[in-house]
Amino acid sequence: MSASTWHALHYPLRPGSEEKVKELFRNSGRPTFDVLDGGGVPVGRLLGTMAFVGNRLAVRVIEVEGDLPAVAAHMSRQPVVREFERQLEEHLLVPRDMTTPDGARRFFQQAAMECVLVRRHDLELHP
Repeated sequence: MSASTWHALHYPLRPGSEEKVKELFRNSGRPTFDVLDGGGVPVGRLLGTMAFVGNRLAVRVIEVEGDLPAVAAHMSRQPVVREFERQLEEHLLVPRDMTTPDGARRFFQQAAMECVLVRRHDLELHP
C-alpha cells in the first residue's frame, strides 16, 4: 500500500452548538478501518481521525493509506459514520445533501482543506 496522506474537512456550525457537536464526536462509533476491494484484497485504510471543535467551527482530520476516494466511499457505507453524519446535520450552519453521491461530492469539494505541511520530530513532508 502507498504512504499515508492527511486530509481535513471543515464544518461551519450553528452558534451555540459547539458542546453538542463535541459530544457527537466523542460518542461516535468506530467504523471498520480496512478498505477491501470486491475480492477481499486490502486497498486502503483509515489510520486515524482527529476532531477539533471551536467557536462555530469543527474540523475533522484523517490520515489514510491508499486511494482517498476508495476510503471515503468505504466510510460513507459504514453505519456508525452514517449515523454520526445524520446527527451532525442539525448543528451545521450550511445545509448539505449527503443522501446522493452528487450531494456528498459537492459537500466534500466545498469542505475539503488542503494539507500543506506535516511536521513531526522524525519527519517533514510537503505534500
